[in-house]
Amino acid sequence: MQKTIKELPPAQRPYEKCLREGTGALSDSELLAVILKNGTKGSSSIDLANEILSTTEESPYPGLLGLMHVTLKDLMKIKGIGQVKAIQLKCIGELSKRIATSAARLQLCFGQPETVAQYYMEQLRHEGQEFMVCMMLDSSMHLLGEQLLSKGTVNAALITPREVFLEALRFGAVNLILIHNHPSGNPAPSEEDIMITERIYRTGEMLGIHLADHIIIGDHRYISFTEQGILKRYNN
Repeated sequence: MQKTIKELPPAQRPYEKCLREGTGALSDSELLAVILKNGTKGSSSIDLANEILSTTEESPYPGLLGLMHVTLKDLMKIKGIGQVKAIQLKCIGELSKRIATSAARLQLCFGQPETVAQYYMEQLRHEGQEFMVCMMLDSSMHLLGEQLLSKGTVNAALITPREVFLEALRFGAVNLILIHNHPSGNPAPSEEDIMITERIYRTGEMLGIHLADHIIIGDHRYISFTEQGILKRYNN
């Protein structure tokens, strides 16, 4: 028989603890245990939660953050985790990303790179490959739309001014902001990043479409070409 949370001693039951002290009092394993509901034969749902968390300890993303990166297949290798529970766990990670993004959107101001970086941080910092997104803005820096330009590797062969400005013209954009992530977690721009940005900036100036910024997302870090003064160099 599987041991449920209700079969644990009262002091160890996450539900009761939550009612007494609030969700903030629950440990990571207790929060997961509430979602899992059931353990396996001979172990509680908290034991199972601890086992899930321990599988990510040796990875670059230990603990709860590992749920963003572990695959369904790897989760299902854990005894007591079938397809349904694995999907539930992955959905927890996705839900947390969307909550963080929704909260950041309330503070979004396209003239302030920090708010743009925060808006994309949870969407992009967990990705294992590079994404390049273009935000299209009007003359008052209001968002007209956004478009994924590249997925995989950001380089000159894949990102060209032509495809960027075809999208900009389609939206009637006057200003652009480029955003891409570095899976390494280090947002420092590469030579390739700088070269691509310069090509797009100079092309845009000829077309009357201004590249307002290029923001690179790392792990809880970002670099803005505007804040770093890199875009100013292209005016020379």
